[in-house]
Amino acid sequence: MATRKIAIDVPERVLLAEKTDERAFARELRILAAVKLYELGRLSSGRAAELAGMARVEFLLTLDRYKVFPLETELSNATDS
Repeated sequence: MATRKIAIDVPERVLLAEKTDERAFARELRILAAVKLYELGRLSSGRAAELAGMARVEFLLTLDRYKVFPLETELSNATDS
C-alpha cells in the first residue's frame, strides 16, 4: 500500500496543554480525522480504519469513544445519496 506523508505544525503549547508528546498526538489526530471523515460520509469504515492505522473492527469499536455510532452514520449516508 502506497502512502503519503503529510506534515502539520503543532504549537508546543498545544502539546503541553494536551499533556502529550508528538507521537501520541499524531496518532490521536489520525484517529480524529478518520472518525470525522467517516462521520461525514467521506470515507467508508474500511478506509477510515486504514487512515486511523487500525483494523476495521477496532475502528468501529473506537467510534463509541467519540460519540459516533456506525449504524446511525451508515443509515444517514445512505439516505443522503
